[in-house]
Amino acid sequence: MVCLDKTDRCINCNEHFQQLFPSIKEVVVTKHFFKDAPDFNIELVTGCKNENFEHLHKFEKKIGSASIFRSLKDHEHIVYAIDNDRLIFLRAFKNFKDYERFLSDKKQISKLLI
Repeated sequence: MVCLDKTDRCINCNEHFQQLFPSIKEVVVTKHFFKDAPDFNIELVTGCKNENFEHLHKFEKKIGSASIFRSLKDHEHIVYAIDNDRLIFLRAFKNFKDYERFLSDKKQISKLLI
């Protein structure tokens, strides 16, 4: 589901995410993400449900052909990417500094995108 109309529930949706979202054919969850956030409901992100998030689909950067996004829910940073036709949940962090270190490590992110 893509937020074509800006409503209260999708006010944080990024236009870049909206442009890429229709091309997604597969959702991938990495082992790291399962370890980081085993109880996280990925449908909150894929369904563009803003009510529980401080930020939803915040564009962070491009790494190769992948666009990296972040959502923030209850001080937990959910990091995911859209690469080709896949939405890939990469990692989740409770600590902002750990999140920053991960985001600056292009090599580690690239490994997760394969």
